Amino acid sequence: SARTATKRAGGTVRNHGGSPGKRLGIKKFSDEHVIPGNIIVRQRGSQFHPGQHVKMGRDHTIYATSPGFVRFHKERWMRTDRKYVGIVLTRGEKLPRDDTNLGRSRHFGLVDVKNAA
Repeated sequence: SARTATKRAGGTVRNHGGSPGKRLGIKKFSDEHVIPGNIIVRQRGSQFHPGQHVKMGRDHTIYATSPGFVRFHKERWMRTDRKYVGIVLTRGEKLPRDDTNLGRSRHFGLVDVKNAA
């Protein structure tokens, strides 16, 4: 109980200085080329939802599963619009994709065995 005066003399602080930023946000923007594993969006909660050729990690990070170009789009969900992130295989493609007319967009990642060195 002898230290009380010295501890009290230290005073108080109001706003505590805060904590460092967590580097969240969009890492790859629309039309940027990505390869599998590239992080596209770091986020808290699901502000962006995964579209085609992307997946969501357990901390809601959205990452690429195939090579291509990033596309952002909105789709109606219940009474609001959901923001989606997807990957298209060629630069001119748009999302959401009309699969009935255009067919599915797939990346096969095949290796040419005949010309492999």
